[in-house]
Amino acid sequence: QVQLVESGGGSVQAGGSLRLSCSASGRTFSSYAMGWFRQAPGKEREFVAGIRRDGSTYYADSVKGRFTITRDNAKNTVYLQMNSLKPEDTAVYYCAATSTTGSFARPGTYNYWGQGTQVTVSA
Repeated sequence: QVQLVESGGGSVQAGGSLRLSCSASGRTFSSYAMGWFRQAPGKEREFVAGIRRDGSTYYADSVKGRFTITRDNAKNTVYLQMNSLKPEDTAVYYCAATSTTGSFARPGTYNYWGQGTQVTVSA
């Protein structure tokens, strides 16, 4: 079992930055691939970024060059640094963990989810 807790959300003006954190319970954090997803009102949950156990990263085209995902296995934490934020980045952001090797971008690949943290970007 893995429990995930996100933090770091908030309100920011367009062009600003936020850093989201996701703390995981358990002693096997390093064995999981981690992902960030987001869901805006009335829209489906969409992939934002992912990081494999070996540290390789993947991004949605909409955030490439603006967002950076990293992980600190010693702290059981994964981060999402978000720069140059846009109003369309407004959503609830979710952290997720998977022990499988499925597609990063599919929510169904992930075994565990956090409760989400709200990010609001104003124009």
